Amino acid sequence: MYLPYTIEELRDKTEVQIMDRKSVRIDPKDLAKTIIAFANADGGWIAIGIEDNGDITGVDNYDKQVNELLLAPVNLCIPSVIVETEFIDHLDSKGNQNHVLVMRVHQNSKNVVTNSADEAFIRIGDKSKKLDFNDRLQLTYAKGERYYEDAPIVDATLDDIDFNFVNEYIKKIGYHKSALDYLKENNDFIFNFKDKETISSACILLFGKNPQRFFPRARVRFVKFDGTEAIPGREMNVIKDEIFNGKILDMVNDSINYFKTQIKEHTFLGEDGLFKTVPEYPEFCWKEIIVNAIGHRDYGIKGTDIQIKMFDDHVTVESPGIFAGTVKDTNLRNNHFSRNPKIMEFLKVYDFVQEFGEGVDRMYNEMASSGLPEPIYKEKESMIYATLKNKDYSDKVNDKVNDKVNDKVKLSDNATKIIELILKDPKITRIKMAEAISKSETTVNRAIRELKDNNLLEEKESDKNGSWVIKVKKYK
Repeated sequence: MYLPYTIEELRDKTEVQIMDRKSVRIDPKDLAKTIIAFANADGGWIAIGIEDNGDITGVDNYDKQVNELLLAPVNLCIPSVIVETEFIDHLDSKGNQNHVLVMRVHQNSKNVVTNSADEAFIRIGDKSKKLDFNDRLQLTYAKGERYYEDAPIVDATLDDIDFNFVNEYIKKIGYHKSALDYLKENNDFIFNFKDKETISSACILLFGKNPQRFFPRARVRFVKFDGTEAIPGREMNVIKDEIFNGKILDMVNDSINYFKTQIKEHTFLGEDGLFKTVPEYPEFCWKEIIVNAIGHRDYGIKGTDIQIKMFDDHVTVESPGIFAGTVKDTNLRNNHFSRNPKIMEFLKVYDFVQEFGEGVDRMYNEMASSGLPEPIYKEKESMIYATLKNKDYSDKVNDKVNDKVNDKVKLSDNATKIIELILKDPKITRIKMAEAISKSETTVNRAIRELKDNNLLEEKESDKNGSWVIKVKKYK
């Protein structure tokens, strides 16, 4: 059984969307509620034999109780829930050899799971929430539409699978059988369909040699615009247009790495009198909306791709699909439901997903702490739009310098730009400065003279290399 947590983490870690711990003395009916909640959401792991305070009391000497707990997924859940179990050796809190029972609860892809009292629960954060009529109805609809990743690709064969990559993956997760065994025994990557061995959509998307053969628009397109809106026709303002294909992991890595080269940095004078350079968006936030778009898109919608649209004042990521399950634009900070749980589990192995259900809330918090507007999510015509807005930095650097450095100094825009360039590279040449600001060397020399005349810039020369020194602190 794949276990993403150590016993120490199961003991000490805050309970989250896909992890819970229970005493062995828990009533089997109460355990069933947690199992049902996991099965109706993203699945997860339950550590039995660990108290709420983290004390490991173990399961030894509770044979009858353990047997009842092991039967809970079958006897107390309707329909029965698939659960893997493993007893893990570990010392208990008294120093005695003992065992912790770990249950891995799998998602139920077809039905809403209930208990014998016809109550349905879903996992939200670290809680098992009882569903009301409307949420339960919405979940029922979602179960019917969800899990396109399980759909069979009837034309695909084993030759379409990159087994070298599968071997790399199973080595990463500590799976000790063969790559083919892994695909046949886990997540129904390979399964029987109409008496034929068939490959699933998730298998092709994650491990295929060429996923776009079967999903031509399962790709990411990055478009950068000059300005704050897209202009069509003869005045079209597209300045970058890149497409990223390949496996899910390829698309995530390539999209993130390219986005990083396009993001702006802004330099300003802080309250401490020192210049600071910050990116226009917190890194966690822009990575989150890209990873979520790839991980949660509806791959059953084949007529369009994921699009990352970068403007001067905002970035919007468009992902085919609608909000899944009980998630709405009003509750997505605390509610979570994976349209593609196998893909999201895969991305968690590569640390692109920290904990299910925590990323969006953290993104809101990081945008707020950076003084930026909160993220904007909307759903329209089977497309989800996630938008981050940046600050209007036009003239902000100049204003800060004028306010903080010397009230009598009014720097030109070119002089301010030169300061920014030098802060990034103190050894930058005048030729490179001219290229960077799209001006002549004469204009650069004029701006440098302006800075020197105001005692803001010093040029140091040596036998090999020269460098620039910004002289700001003396003007505090």
